[in-house]
Amino acid sequence: MNRNPRLPLTETVYYVLLALMQPAHGYLIMSRVESMSAGQVRLAPGTLYGALENLVKQQLITRVPSDDPRRKVYRITDTGHHALAQDTDRMRHMIDVFTRTGEGTG
Repeated sequence: MNRNPRLPLTETVYYVLLALMQPAHGYLIMSRVESMSAGQVRLAPGTLYGALENLVKQQLITRVPSDDPRRKVYRITDTGHHALAQDTDRMRHMIDVFTRTGEGTG
């Protein structure tokens, strides 16, 4: 299996992609990320908008039409969904290996 050069995703990128499983604008993305991460990841606007710009360039997300012209709305692309699934599988495998060693039980 060929390794995806985009992996591993950073924690921020992972949560942003998850947040964009449903289209969202910046503030909603920040709220979703904070909620999904149980408050462990809080994105500043500058960090978020820089990440969104990079994710659009990498074609992991795309802009979608918005009813409100003042808001930029984004959603995950098929490429982004594939990268998210691959990284989830990668992490799941690491957890399985850890559990099988017996270290994960104590």
